[in-house]
Amino acid sequence: MSAHSEAVDLQPPRREHRGVLEWMDRQFKWLLVLPAIILILALSIYPLLFSVWVSFVNYDFTVPGHEFVGLGNFLQVVNDPVARWSVVVTVILSTASVVCEFVLGLALALAMVKPFRGRGLVMSIIIVPLFISPVIVGQAWALLLQRPFGPTNYLLGKLLGTDVTISWLTQTPWNFIALVVADTWQWTPFMFVILLAGLTSVPQHIYEAAELDGVGWWDTFLFITVPHIAPMMLLAVTFRLLDAIKLFDTVFMMTGGGPGTMTYTSSFYLYTIGFQQFHLGQATAGSWIFLVITAAVVTLLVRKLVTVEAA
Repeated sequence: MSAHSEAVDLQPPRREHRGVLEWMDRQFKWLLVLPAIILILALSIYPLLFSVWVSFVNYDFTVPGHEFVGLGNFLQVVNDPVARWSVVVTVILSTASVVCEFVLGLALALAMVKPFRGRGLVMSIIIVPLFISPVIVGQAWALLLQRPFGPTNYLLGKLLGTDVTISWLTQTPWNFIALVVADTWQWTPFMFVILLAGLTSVPQHIYEAAELDGVGWWDTFLFITVPHIAPMMLLAVTFRLLDAIKLFDTVFMMTGGGPGTMTYTSSFYLYTIGFQQFHLGQATAGSWIFLVITAAVVTLLVRKLVTVEAA
């Protein structure tokens, strides 16, 4: 009886079983990642579809029911002067921050591209702000700039020889300058690292040939360095700009959007509408509008980046 069972066990699998096993062998790598793919899709597609539904209904914690309002939420955002102003503030802050970070990052990269004693230690100190949470950065700069306890006005007064009474967090345009300074302090190292990588990739023999030909420093930078690192420049600006337009943490900790709604960014506006006033339908519609605008900017930057790399 046992011998018969062993004979049955030793029989080769049927043709249909062999086909299934062969298919599983061919698709083994996809079967391994299939659970992760299903989980990611479930955690991304469902919230996405739910947000689409919320943007077309009156989803408000203070109003019972979810009445269909069509494009009403979108029209409320478009017609809201605070929403329009938040877009202007976002453009101003993100542009100013990215420009300052690019200029300072490029200057640091040019200064650090050649080896010198203590270079590693200096680079380690420069990139420290990258590892600090934006919330901590905002709180730290708020303490430095806050009147009358922050030391900034005192130090400026000693430097200028006169009393300085600037309200950095509540007075325009100083509140914008304070936000740009805090963001620049944290994210200039990001520009520095990417641009330094681009500078170190430029062949040294080109610089040596230019030096032998008597080419000046400025012409060398303009006609040799910039063309070689132009893709890295555009890449750094693109990535940083995509993050800068989402500015929220620093605004929340330093100005709270004030005075009034003066320093409302788009992210802070959506947060206020959705999680303080509980108009989730309007906030979700505003998020989709913001997403479309961001996607348009990203498309232009990516096309420009591809063109520069192709050239």
